[in-house]
Amino acid sequence: MCNKSGDATMPAGELRVSSPSRLTGSGEDEAWLWAQIKAESRRDAESEPALASYLYSTILSHSSLERSLSFHLGNKLCSSTLLSTLLYDLFLDTFSNDPELRSATVADLRAARMRDPACMSFSHCLLNYKGFLACQAHRVAHKLWNQMRQPLALALQSRIADVFAVDIHPAAKIGKGVLFDHATGVVVGETAVVGNNVSILHHVTLGGTGKVGGDRHPKIGDGVLIGAGATILGNIKIGEGAKIGAGSVVLIDVPPRTTAVGNPARLMGGKEKPAMHEDVPGESMDHTSFISEWSDYII
Repeated sequence: MCNKSGDATMPAGELRVSSPSRLTGSGEDEAWLWAQIKAESRRDAESEPALASYLYSTILSHSSLERSLSFHLGNKLCSSTLLSTLLYDLFLDTFSNDPELRSATVADLRAARMRDPACMSFSHCLLNYKGFLACQAHRVAHKLWNQMRQPLALALQSRIADVFAVDIHPAAKIGKGVLFDHATGVVVGETAVVGNNVSILHHVTLGGTGKVGGDRHPKIGDGVLIGAGATILGNIKIGEGAKIGAGSVVLIDVPPRTTAVGNPARLMGGKEKPAMHEDVPGESMDHTSFISEWSDYII
């Protein structure tokens, strides 16, 4: 240590342990996922001896997912004045006493594994995905904020931003099954709300519109997909299952199951009768199906 929601089906050919038939966010799901992570880590330690010590200290030596995650976050976020041992105790106490936080962690791990084709395993996400790690650390900061421990919550936010380049205000509310893909440059403001099963790409801003206080940040519905570099400003609502194209600037509400693209963003199909889609973009990760309908798209 330094002193500074869904089906259990796995991609074909993957290492797996016996899985529950459906994942419900229960302790059984958590136990299954932890067994899977340990099996993956043993396999990786055997195939790559250079990582054996790292995998043992970070995963294999721990008795539970929350202990492993707390140890890893403590080492990632520590500094010369914010000790890893202090952070470990803080994270472990928070995760151990809040089943909802642990359930969200399980859902976030599954989201990364199932939606991102570059995610090789659950252990890979746990160890290396800074979007996942930043989100879990934020969950603890949010808990501290609600416990009126704002100075510590803000200190943790600062370390998350420094280490992971992800800046989420500790008061922001984030649901379960959330994927911060790549995550670099993500900014989420104080009164923002992010629903369940949302996917957010890098350099996305959920921001305010100036110096006005109060409820001033976006509300993102369940199942929304927000493409890379999108900027969503003000106390507006992005409806359930909506899709925001990469690089878009959104300043008004977006209806459910619609696609908004451009700067300023406009609805595919027009404002009066926008085109609707049936899939859940936050889960399908379909970024480009709208292009064939975007008549002025030019190369």
